Amino acid sequence: MHEHRSVPSVAEVFAENMRRERRRIDLNQERCGARARLHRTEISLLERAQRVPRIDTLLRIAGALEVEPAVLLRGIEWIPVLRDYDESGWALP
Repeated sequence: MHEHRSVPSVAEVFAENMRRERRRIDLNQERCGARARLHRTEISLLERAQRVPRIDTLLRIAGALEVEPAVLLRGIEWIPVLRDYDESGWALP
């Protein structure tokens, strides 16, 4: 039998990146939240992969952690769904 490993979700990858960067600069969740103008519970939810941040929240966190937003998105991939569209832009079945 082969062990079936699941692919981490966007929330899980983001959470790991955020936690790693916060710890890298020795910042607790309370201070991170203050720097990002977010409540500590929001920081906790994000780091436990209970939420995925909105774009403005991503930018605030990146600023608080002194990293480019791309650092927090590292390892997150988007695979487009290839579909055909009609001339008016509607997806074909």
